[in-house]
Amino acid sequence: MRLINLTGLAVAGLMAATPVMADLVFPSLSYRTGPFAASGTPFADGYADYFTLLNERDGGIGGVKVSVPECETGYNTEKGVECYESTKGLGALVYQPLSTGITYQLIPKASADGIPIHSMGYGRTSAANGKVFEWVFNYPGTYWDAASIMVQHAKDQAGGSLEGKTIALLYHNSAYGKEPIRTLEEIAKNEGYSLTLIPVDSPGQEQKSQWLQIRRERPDFVLFWGWGVMNQVAVQEAANIRYPMENFIGVWWSGAEPDVLPAGDGADGYKSVNFTGVGTGFPIFDDIQTHVVDKGLAAGDGSSIGQVQYNRGLYAAMLAAEAALKAQEIHGTAEIDAAMMRDGMEALDVTAARMEELGLPGFAPEVSVTCEQHSGPGIALVQQWNAGEQKWEPVTDFIAADRSVIEPLVAEDSAAYAAENGLEERSCE
Repeated sequence: MRLINLTGLAVAGLMAATPVMADLVFPSLSYRTGPFAASGTPFADGYADYFTLLNERDGGIGGVKVSVPECETGYNTEKGVECYESTKGLGALVYQPLSTGITYQLIPKASADGIPIHSMGYGRTSAANGKVFEWVFNYPGTYWDAASIMVQHAKDQAGGSLEGKTIALLYHNSAYGKEPIRTLEEIAKNEGYSLTLIPVDSPGQEQKSQWLQIRRERPDFVLFWGWGVMNQVAVQEAANIRYPMENFIGVWWSGAEPDVLPAGDGADGYKSVNFTGVGTGFPIFDDIQTHVVDKGLAAGDGSSIGQVQYNRGLYAAMLAAEAALKAQEIHGTAEIDAAMMRDGMEALDVTAARMEELGLPGFAPEVSVTCEQHSGPGIALVQQWNAGEQKWEPVTDFIAADRSVIEPLVAEDSAAYAAENGLEERSCE
């Protein structure tokens, strides 16, 4: 696999000095530096390693080799936009912005350029409406799905009712962290809980005042929307005030090994939602060992293989590769472009049988995408950290979000976006 590290506008020189690549190009907007590196690095490794596996084992996708030009964003929105502008001319098929802030900035740019965005489980939730957001996909689920699933789990833990209960949302004070607020407020109308909003400014290394408030008010549940170093600090602070960890539930970006290991035994019992399997107990990891690690081609040092974020990066790459295969099938050519890739993403149908063929049986829910619906099934499980074994363990089956609450919100928000931007809904007939 051609794995090229690119920084900002330096790509311009590289493009001028080399011929246009014939490979299928999947840019990686990574962040291996800064306060979010502990989360960003394993994701980038998993993303790269899956494509390396396809190149080494299968000769690429449909007989065409894959290239993954990597550009460091540092989780900075301005740098993320620079990386997009720097790499799109390489023949980019799809972008994974890996930041809600970057996603918001890229939606109009990429849509105008005709390049699809896959903001997997993040970004603008109402992009689930494919009639408005033709070029944006957020399968297998959205932040609003996650909020619904987290509330459902809290309700189960409370004996079937949240009436009169208190829930605090501890969140990264950014577009990312604010995304679930509207949904949690709407669900509260039905479930009868009171919601307290507790923002944490980026990068989140200082949370003393927030946890003093939590210790004082003692909410029944704390839902958590953190990222990077913020996660480590929050878990440690929760342990410091002896908050019941089984009632502390993070979104899927707040539940990886680097988030809990620094707190030691204090992190025991902490929970998060997740839409992928954890660990190396899937057949595909034997192939990764043989074709990637043993050949010295791994993107990282191998220490994160099987961890939450590595597996999530691998999953993102798998979904991209499957969409590329679908695009090749639809258009009858292996040399697909971004518009064809979009067609493949919109026709994506990853069944349980296909997951098994890929060496990932039971790894994630089935994903089916349509013209109208770009967010997939909205299904996740709840996992819990076992500090003694130092591993995440699922404590629920996969839970479906309550789309009866979410779909009207998606329709409302996407209609507002369309009106603000002078867009008309496309027909999906």
